[in-house]
Amino acid sequence: MDAYVARQPIFDKNKKLFAYELLFRDSFNNAMPVIEGDTATSKILSSSFYTIGINEITGGHKAFVNFTGNLILKEFPLLFPKENIVVEILEDVEATDAIIDACRLLIEKGYTLALDDFVFKTDLEPLIKLAHIIKIDFRQTPVDEIQECLNKLPSKNIKLLAEKVETNSEFEKALEMGFDYFQGYFFCRPEIIKGKEISTSNINNLKLMAEINGSDFDFNRVRKLIERDVSISYKLLQYANSSFFGRINKAKNIKQALVYIGEKEIKRFISFFLLSKVAQGKPGELIKQSCIRAKFCQNLGEIGKYGKYSDELFTVGIFSLIDTILNQDIEVIMEKIPLLSDIKKAIISQEGDFGDYLKLSVSYEKGDWDKVKFLSDKICMADDKIPGIYTTSCLWSNEIPL
Repeated sequence: MDAYVARQPIFDKNKKLFAYELLFRDSFNNAMPVIEGDTATSKILSSSFYTIGINEITGGHKAFVNFTGNLILKEFPLLFPKENIVVEILEDVEATDAIIDACRLLIEKGYTLALDDFVFKTDLEPLIKLAHIIKIDFRQTPVDEIQECLNKLPSKNIKLLAEKVETNSEFEKALEMGFDYFQGYFFCRPEIIKGKEISTSNINNLKLMAEINGSDFDFNRVRKLIERDVSISYKLLQYANSSFFGRINKAKNIKQALVYIGEKEIKRFISFFLLSKVAQGKPGELIKQSCIRAKFCQNLGEIGKYGKYSDELFTVGIFSLIDTILNQDIEVIMEKIPLLSDIKKAIISQEGDFGDYLKLSVSYEKGDWDKVKFLSDKICMADDKIPGIYTTSCLWSNEIPL
């Protein structure tokens, strides 16, 4: 039975990636049963560490994982490397003597503890004194109540994490209030600057991305294009020799690298190199998210009913966050790029057949499992294929040398 594991990024004050929280769902068999907490955590960890490989999901960053009181009492976190996980204690765990003793043991062993969905209560003070990180839901709790809660916390060096931060204004407010870490999809939201022009160089890069993914492939033209640029040549060799391709014989020059990875991956690589140039100054996770969406949509298409359109689906994914990257209205950007109308429709409003694939990708990354089920049925995608496609997409994005 396949485990659905998605990751949600957690950022520091500079919008640099700090960690991921792992979101879990069992397979959609048996009418989507509700999974009891112990089972959910056990499956997510066994799936992540043993079946999938934690580094393939998190790219080497720490993973926040929910633990029930029962699993903490059973010392379940000790089964996993302290370097890889943050033990996230659920909000319904009571600060009993047994729980406090178990948490002290985890701290002695070097584990990091976080309190999830925190609301201040006097009887939680023993846990508060042990916690390294406190997570507060920025959507569920009014700002004045959050501030009141912060004022009651001890002066010890506790890091504050604002979760469900969905807009840039919420990020700025949380930053102002003294939060250290931020979780949510604020980084995917464009900060529209009215009257701002898209630079000519960015327009040219976007047009080249569209051309590479839509025109006939010219091997020699692409090779000459790459060989003229030292930085892209270096990164191409890195990519061709990465573990994703698993080749024993390493590419020693640009021609070999191009032959090794093939036409499709050459197009993908150049697209992301150009995207990284357009996205200079933006959080690296924004490009990673574009990588995952593009590969996810492409691979869904290859085994679904739109297999012959997998290239178009890749293009939908790669451009899906371009409004955030450029801080510009998506309609304005699409007017300047030569893409098929169906691709533009999917990017602008997630409508049409291509739009369903993008919606499925976005729903999966957010852990909206009900919508994932609905959309997978709509595009005639077998449920058991989706977790593997997502994992492959994460692994691929980790190997892109941006």
